[in-house]
Amino acid sequence: MPEQPQIGPDEYALLQRIGAGDTAAFEAFYKDYYPRLFRFILRMTRQPEAVEELIQETLLVVWEKPQGFNHESKISTWVFGIAYHKTLKAMAKSARRNNDVDIDDLTETIGDPTANPANNWENEDWLNYALATLPPDQRAVIELTFYHGLSYQDVARILDCPENTVKTRMFHARRKLQVFADAQEK
Repeated sequence: MPEQPQIGPDEYALLQRIGAGDTAAFEAFYKDYYPRLFRFILRMTRQPEAVEELIQETLLVVWEKPQGFNHESKISTWVFGIAYHKTLKAMAKSARRNNDVDIDDLTETIGDPTANPANNWENEDWLNYALATLPPDQRAVIELTFYHGLSYQDVARILDCPENTVKTRMFHARRKLQVFADAQEK
């Protein structure tokens, strides 16, 4: 089942209190966002050892710069945008450090992946494997749309790209997932 975002008026109040230096408000915010960010970053990186540090870096921005939220989107859109950019930066740094193949090149060499996630929630392992074969930008679109219930407009803000780019990434991700699903049935 997709994770339903925990968005409410309290979230805005918490952010205001965080801006005033209220550590209890930050703790509540942290507890709300930690599991959501954990899942999102893990799906993006596929590296459990990197997740904790990226969550900390993301929520540190919330603590240090709550005024960075510009009220033009949902707070979750702002937070996931921070996490997305920090994750991409960490992945690029890791690839350079390890002399790995570029993430996009690697996923393209793996081939066309998996299934339609909307129809296969009951097989989480298989879905995770399938999603791992997608490039990070397509994986992010799937994750934010299906698991966090965000609109294409919100996803576009997070990924800092036009909404049509999100739609295109979703199209290609679904197509790859369908090819993968078809290959599994043979």
